[in-house]
Parts: sequence; structure tokens; C-alpha cells
Amino acid sequence: MSLPHAILTALLEKPSSGLELTRRFDKSIGYFWSATHQQIYRELGRLEGEGLIRALPAQQPARGQKKSYEVLPAGRAELARWTAASQDPKPHRDAMLLRLRAAAVVGTEGIEDDLRRHLELHRRQLAEYQEIQRRDFPPGRDDPEDRLRHLVLRAGIDLETFWTGWLEHALTELAGLPDPEDRPAPWATDRPDPGGPHTG
Repeated sequence: MSLPHAILTALLEKPSSGLELTRRFDKSIGYFWSATHQQIYRELGRLEGEGLIRALPAQQPARGQKKSYEVLPAGRAELARWTAASQDPKPHRDAMLLRLRAAAVVGTEGIEDDLRRHLELHRRQLAEYQEIQRRDFPPGRDDPEDRLRHLVLRAGIDLETFWTGWLEHALTELAGLPDPEDRPAPWATDRPDPGGPHTG
């Protein structure tokens, strides 16, 4: 996903000022596509320059008043083109998985504490998503727009559910490992390089 398309989506949902957009990114879109305030303001200027959005005329011109933006037909067409286009999934990169692979050869010191910290963070995020689901998607809200937005939220819930379960399993596995002093050095065994998707 690209930032300009995230902004076009947000502005089609509701015309907003740059400040309002940054708040909406912090509270909703930012869950799956983050951007700094500077990036958002810079992109607004670029989209306006390309004729994809325009600043709404102020009802009462005032010094320092925030400009609100709306999407022009060309912007809607660009978002529709991008939405319909085919895109390949991005390769997954996660430092924790790489660190666990490294721990197999250098030792697990410090890993357990960080796994527990990650588990707590994912539990908090899962609870937050579940609260949003209870608040914003009660039974009976099944119009097409709500169903699609709920689908995005479900992706977040399912991902956090996966990570909490995987981290709990990882901690159990780590607790069951023999003490480092009791294990042979990795170079002392004649084993092939491990394969599979975890090889990176």
C-alpha cells in the first residue's frame, strides 16, 4: 500500500484538514499503514499539485485557519485504478525470527525476556482490536462499507491472535531447551544446513 492511496481513501471517507488526517492515521489507518505528520502534509501538497485533491474554500477566511481537502474525480479514478490492480504479497521480514535463528548458534541469552515483552505488546494490541470490534461493529451492521472495514479489522485480530499463540509456544519451547552448558557446540555436529521457510 502507498501513502497517497491511503490519503485518498481517508479523504473520500471524509474531507479533512491535514491535522484531522494525522489524527485519523494515529487512530485508525495507522494500525495497518503508518505515516508521520510531515509525510502526510508533504503528500497532501503533492496530491493537490497533481490535481487529485483540492483545498475546500473556507466559509469564513481567517488567519491560520486549517485547509480542508476533498478528492477530485481524477483522484477517485486513480484510487479505483490502484484498488483494481494486481499486486504480489510482500516477503515477510521479522527481526525476532532472525534473532531466534541466530540464537541457535550464539545462545539464547536475553531472548526470553524480549519474547515476553513482545507477547504483552501483542496481547494489548489484540485487546484493543477486540474492543474496536465490540464498539464499532455490533451485530446487525452489515452494509457493504461496514463489512469491508470489518474485514480489515478481522485481519488485525487474526494476526494478533496468531502472534500471541506463537509467542506463547515459543516461550514453552525455550523453557524446554537444555542448559547451554549441556548442549554440544553447533560446529561439533555434522548436520546439513536446516532448510524450510525459516532459512530466510
